[in-house]
Amino acid sequence: QVQLVESGGGLVQIGGSLRLSCAASGRTYYMGWFRQAPGNEREFVAGISWSGGSTNYADSVKGRFTISGDNAKNTMYLQMNSLKPEDTATYYCAASSRWVTSVVPTEAKFYEYWGQGTQVTVSS
Repeated sequence: QVQLVESGGGLVQIGGSLRLSCAASGRTYYMGWFRQAPGNEREFVAGISWSGGSTNYADSVKGRFTISGDNAKNTMYLQMNSLKPEDTATYYCAASSRWVTSVVPTEAKFYEYWGQGTQVTVSS
């Protein structure tokens, strides 16, 4: 069983930046960030594979968000820049201990471990 601990959410103004962190208690193959706004489905934001370090991003965040990680610490980071009101959501850290593909999965069903979520609010 892998436990995930998220940190770094908060309130930020439009155009501002935030950095999310997620620490895993065990080894995983992939780690990713999903987000869910009220009334919306949970959606993939970004993910990283510890095997080779490949990354994957949702089109809506490409060029603004950067995912990175420290494999030795089982910790993943999401640097979020140029934040927009539509980025407001609860952000969930997810992890998978099962190898699926060389491309970081974007579907939630591939991730069996989930964090509690951290709120990100972007306001004017």
